[in-house]
Amino acid sequence: MHIPDDPLYHEKFYFAPGDLGFRAWDTARGKIGVCVCWDQWYPEAARLTALHGAEIIFYPTAIGWHPGEKKEFGKAQHSAWETIQRGHAIANGCYVAVANRVGHEAPAGGDGIEFWGQSFVCGPDGEIIAKGSIDQEEIVAAEIDWDRVNEQRTHWPFLRDRRIDAYGGIEERMID
Repeated sequence: MHIPDDPLYHEKFYFAPGDLGFRAWDTARGKIGVCVCWDQWYPEAARLTALHGAEIIFYPTAIGWHPGEKKEFGKAQHSAWETIQRGHAIANGCYVAVANRVGHEAPAGGDGIEFWGQSFVCGPDGEIIAKGSIDQEEIVAAEIDWDRVNEQRTHWPFLRDRRIDAYGGIEERMID
């Protein structure tokens, strides 16, 4: 749905934003939602996916550091990336599973991007229950207790207690 325009990955020139909205699908195990890459930064995307009933939101992504910025900004950038997705789990009472790329890619011979790796799964309380490495391709698996979603949504009823009557400006780009 959201398309970034980042150095080396000028995706706005190659892709159009999605137009199907945020969805969730029933599976044999539970109801899943998928938001892709740049969508991970938007609380509205996670919320709408959860409102469609998603018990786990998957975020396939390819995010990393520009090597020249890693020393100064790397720790804070990675922390923000992990924190926002853990926040989506907490605010929506669902699991979040993030699959991120590993390795280094330098198209056209520049510095390129060093992907963060560190794919993870966190529970509805935001606790990381499985995490991958920084630089190895691997499968990250976690045991999912589907009952925890209902338990979390019952004990921290953020979806129930929303003040939808007070969100009139949410569809505006900015409010004066």
